[in-house]
Amino acid sequence: MREKEIEKKLILAVKQAGGIAPKFTSPGFDGMPDRIVLLPGGHIGFVEVKAPNKKPRSLQLARHEMLKRLGFQVYVLDSIEQIGGILDEIQTP
Repeated sequence: MREKEIEKKLILAVKQAGGIAPKFTSPGFDGMPDRIVLLPGGHIGFVEVKAPNKKPRSLQLARHEMLKRLGFQVYVLDSIEQIGGILDEIQTP
């Protein structure tokens, strides 16, 4: 399965959960996750979408760690089977 297909499934699942998953672009600050997931109740998480078995680049991993240090949830998604678990984690206080 291609990265774009996984990303489309994520967007659909987030929409079905009542949220949005806009593309997260940050000009001049490379390596940020692909999507910011915003769910009802003020729940937020960042999702890096990858093709199956692909890994984030070192700059992406550094950005993920920075976001985690700031208290945000960051996920690497490389299969549609992970989507439900990720959304459950984001919604759990």
